Amino acid sequence: MNGELAPPIGMAYLAGVVRNAGHQVQVIDAIGENTTNPQPYGDNFILRGIHEEEVVERINPNAQIIGISGMFSSKWPHYKSLIRKIRKAFPGALVVGGGEHFSAMPEFSLQACPELDLCVLGEGESPLLELASAYAKREPLDSVSGIVFRKDGKTVTTPQKGRIIDVDELPWPAWDLFPLENYLGNGFGLGAGNRRAMPMIATRGCPFQCTFCSSPFMWTTRWIPRSPEKVLDEIQHYQKIYRAEEVQFYDLTAIIKKEWIIQFCQGLISRNMNIAWQLPIGTRSEVVDAEVADHLYRSGCVTNAFAPESGSPSTLKRIKKKVNLDNMKKSSRICIERGLNVKINIILGFPKETHYEVWESMKFAVEMSWLGVHDISFYPFAAYPGTELFRDLQNEGKLPEFTDEWFYSLAYAELGKTRSYCDNIPPWMLRVYQFIGFSLFYGSQYVFRPQRLIRTIRNLSTGKHESRGEEALASLSNRVFGRSG
Repeated sequence: MNGELAPPIGMAYLAGVVRNAGHQVQVIDAIGENTTNPQPYGDNFILRGIHEEEVVERINPNAQIIGISGMFSSKWPHYKSLIRKIRKAFPGALVVGGGEHFSAMPEFSLQACPELDLCVLGEGESPLLELASAYAKREPLDSVSGIVFRKDGKTVTTPQKGRIIDVDELPWPAWDLFPLENYLGNGFGLGAGNRRAMPMIATRGCPFQCTFCSSPFMWTTRWIPRSPEKVLDEIQHYQKIYRAEEVQFYDLTAIIKKEWIIQFCQGLISRNMNIAWQLPIGTRSEVVDAEVADHLYRSGCVTNAFAPESGSPSTLKRIKKKVNLDNMKKSSRICIERGLNVKINIILGFPKETHYEVWESMKFAVEMSWLGVHDISFYPFAAYPGTELFRDLQNEGKLPEFTDEWFYSLAYAELGKTRSYCDNIPPWMLRVYQFIGFSLFYGSQYVFRPQRLIRTIRNLSTGKHESRGEEALASLSNRVFGRSG
């Protein structure tokens, strides 16, 4: 199951690696099989994709190892339900969970769902290959690195290997096993716009240790870039095979080294590839100076997201977010002047955050609007498993019982289920602050730059959205006026 209407690149990498090793692989992308027809799921939810029963029906009856990719803990109730149905239909198969959720909560997942056999920890390629080989040879699970399983009534965790260093040697994602056209043909992806956008990963990991992020636990703090030339080769392949018009990089932190990003941009320019690209998740701003911004623009970059997370210096210090807000303002201004769309991400309601610190973020948002930033997201803080703040809250006894309702609350986009972990700010106030933040940012943007209001109206009428804000407005308009799409 996939949290966004975006091709699941992690699954595609795993499929490519296992197939390359000579194993028979089948992929069932539950969301990709039905991207345009949401269906009721229970009493209060809408399901994107095919139902669990249909997923089980499509599994090869000879399957020996059945893996479930679980990237979002907010989807745990769905993963659990699917696993139980798989176990009932395939009592002799080895049922494996992998991804962010299973890496963060392996013991809980095994206890809460006895039908699950084991969990793979962290970067999945090496453990999955070892598991496939060990299972085929009937070797004990103890011989497989980086997994958690039951043995003699106890939970066993095997040592993890180090990160994959030579990432250029990994096979490309096995997109031929996925219903990729269902995404590309409908303009789905993580970034704004409706081009045929291929997902890609140019670098793995992040060298920072933000307390709200599970990356240090999942990936460690090692940042490993691919060769720019290898990335360019892959892009050209996607242009030829899938008629890709855009590339969206799903990297945790793509821009770390100035030399790497300039070399990549120069390659796009020299090869005359004529393809748009985005960094929709967010990246660092330290090395984005005038030279880098110029290369980004000339090579086809249309949107660059920065992730300050807060406009309060004291909050940034507490969450170990090593960012200089003045430098980020400077980098944003340079990008905007060069012609790039810039988006920023803000999180509200960190533990111990005060109202004053929230208003510092509001002030920062208005300042970024004045600079010309195009888009913003305000997310309420979610205590995501695998993060330092999650462990702190758990140790302090401030986390509730891990019920299905609690896992659903982690889906921060669903404002009606907002939960606050900040003693100073109740849930209703978090929703108020979100509304205030969006109103201040977009209201001031249209005051500072009236031409953008005209362009937004034009884009809404034509369906050619340039920002997440415009997509949100279009979605709201569709719901209010009952239009489809």
